[in-house]
Amino acid sequence: MALDSESRWRLVRAMRARGEQQPASNEITIRGAQAEDLTQISEIYNYYIRNSVVTFDLDVMSVDDWETKFKWVQSLDLPFIVAQSSGGQILGFAYVAPWRQKAAYRRTVEDGIYLRPAAIGKRVGTKLLAELIAKSKAAGVKEIVAVISDKGAESSIALHESFGFKHQGHLAKVGFKFGRWLGTVFMQKSL
Repeated sequence: MALDSESRWRLVRAMRARGEQQPASNEITIRGAQAEDLTQISEIYNYYIRNSVVTFDLDVMSVDDWETKFKWVQSLDLPFIVAQSSGGQILGFAYVAPWRQKAAYRRTVEDGIYLRPAAIGKRVGTKLLAELIAKSKAAGVKEIVAVISDKGAESSIALHESFGFKHQGHLAKVGFKFGRWLGTVFMQKSL
């Protein structure tokens, strides 16, 4: 079953009620991703593939798939970062990749940010996006585009809005997952 924003918050509240450790925001380090992080990155992302509509991927991604993507992003000198707890757990990750493959788009990227469910509500996404924007600007990026599911990703839309991303459009019924049609919201930030 897909998790929407409310379902994810219920999961977080249930984890808190059980006393599961939540990372304190001051225990989080934002740093460049490394090859050793890819197993945890794969776990985080595959959770969303299996349980939500925030990604339109249908098939889980292997660590090898992530290694290919990681090396590609690195080869373009674009940021790929992680949020790490003081205990070494990857709490979330963020990266930018080319918006389109044509050369004229080379200064425009699309962002991706994903968090462990236990990190939701701890401002991990805020820290990741702030660093991602700064590193993207330093890399010569001029425009960041966010393509966000129009169902179950309200917190992602709010996060992007808080950083000055502007709504640029909506495409209805462009993806089909878990037996329902989904659309995308387009947001954009100029650097």
